[in-house]
Amino acid sequence: MTQHLVVPARPAARGEGEPNAQRRTGWWREAVIYQVYPRSFADANGDGMGDLAGIRARLPYLRDLGVDAVWLSPFYASPQADAGYDVSDYRRVDPMFGELADAAGLIEDAHALGLRVVFDLVPNHCSDQHEWFQQALREGPGSALRKRFHFRAGQGENGELPPNDWESIFGGPAWTRVTEPDGTAGEWYLHLFAPEQPDFNWEHPAVADEFRSILRFWLDLGVDGFRIDVAHGLVKAEGLPDLGVHDQLKLLGNDTMPFFDQDGVHEIYRSWRPILDEYPGERIFVAEAWTPTVDRTANYVRSDELHQAFNFQYLATPWVAEKLRDVVDLTLEAMRPVGAPATWVLSNHDVTRHATRFANPPTEATQIRTAGDRALGLRRARAATVLMLALPGSAYVYQGEELGLPDVTDLPDAVRQDPSFHRASGQDGFRDGCRVPIPWSGGEAPYGFGPVTDGPSWLPQPDSWAELSVEVQTGDPTSTLELYRSALAIRAAHPALGAGDGVEWLDAPAGALAFRRTHADGAFVCVANTGSSPVRLPVPGRLLLTSGEEPVESGGEIVIPADTTVWWSL
Repeated sequence: MTQHLVVPARPAARGEGEPNAQRRTGWWREAVIYQVYPRSFADANGDGMGDLAGIRARLPYLRDLGVDAVWLSPFYASPQADAGYDVSDYRRVDPMFGELADAAGLIEDAHALGLRVVFDLVPNHCSDQHEWFQQALREGPGSALRKRFHFRAGQGENGELPPNDWESIFGGPAWTRVTEPDGTAGEWYLHLFAPEQPDFNWEHPAVADEFRSILRFWLDLGVDGFRIDVAHGLVKAEGLPDLGVHDQLKLLGNDTMPFFDQDGVHEIYRSWRPILDEYPGERIFVAEAWTPTVDRTANYVRSDELHQAFNFQYLATPWVAEKLRDVVDLTLEAMRPVGAPATWVLSNHDVTRHATRFANPPTEATQIRTAGDRALGLRRARAATVLMLALPGSAYVYQGEELGLPDVTDLPDAVRQDPSFHRASGQDGFRDGCRVPIPWSGGEAPYGFGPVTDGPSWLPQPDSWAELSVEVQTGDPTSTLELYRSALAIRAAHPALGAGDGVEWLDAPAGALAFRRTHADGAFVCVANTGSSPVRLPVPGRLLLTSGEEPVESGGEIVIPADTTVWWSL
């Protein structure tokens, strides 16, 4: 694979000590934010589990990659029933990841390198080991603490049936019956996810008070923002009505549900926004909000609410030019009236990596169980990333995608830890495949993930990953890592890239899409060929970057290979 790269010098504004995204105000409107899954990024102490010290040691790698900020998945105190998304103490670091001083040091180190830091916040539910929930169990029915959760009497002659027909995202009923202090079977509590994750009752003022305090705790420590887990789920429909006949696969929020995307969530976020605005440095909120439409997603990013919302409609779009163009238009049109940036993403810790999704036949599914055609998937993934980074707004990169990592689809059942894998009829349960620790160096597992050769890794890494390590790919102009580095450097330097709210579509052959972005200091053209055959078009300008083989000029036209995205400067 030949790759033509024209890499500009990094702008002076991106030097150490100044955040990468401070080129203009509203850094979050164009930032590239890198998601770190702490248990799988870097292990400093050799126990097989990634930790905060490991992340701190690798921060220069992220600075050199060219991202603007780092988002960390949860590292709070937790029994780890759902990889840390079951929080028992929101102000304490789980010992498996380090201690509070490590979190403070990580923020300090990142800022010194010009990186901002975003922490995960989990406000929909906590751990069943949280002190509030444990006290609620001890105090019994009618207690003040039970009102901070959704405790209800069961249906049936003896309360033996759940209060309603809601199902857990992870499968099975969304209700679990408790044993009361006197030993009898008693009330039921709501958990939209695992039974170890009871949902908070956000109608109770103590819940709102607690999370305002949690926000200030981490803001005082210097964090630059929060990604809000299940941002669409905090408020439930009044009376908790039955759902009726439904499709379990739509429970993530792709359909109207009485427990997701209720209008009441927006009052919560309007109450949070002034807290963030009190702190200097343009700190941000990012919504994980699965909604039925892009228009509903736009409600979360109105000017007095959150700053960004993940674009899951884009993530679920297959590698098909017409469908991609449609979702880009819908996204930009939805965000324009609320003045929010579009936010693009292709992979994260909950979905199959796009190098594997695109290795399979086109689908809107975000969970794929088959490896597919590895070479095809990687070629399309590279092209999809280069397309994504050309679109106006902000973009998210999930750790390891810059190495071209595929999902590990053949993990033995015995090592899987996704809680939904062990429950029937719920979320796919194969999220472990995108969470395998990433390879840094060396020819044997754990490939530099930990400090000891042949040391442990909480999930096994494939033998083939020796060829995908950071060490192997660094300096290789054909590697996926160098493609990301080049694309991010060009994106940072070119005036027509980054923030914006529109594109000018250009004529393109069937199976391809082309657009121009214009700035007073220069213009830019992107062409993506999603088809299986080359396409021809007039030469748009000076070649900047190609995701794959270098286009060939012929008869005054340029030939774009299949599954390739190309950038030009005008």
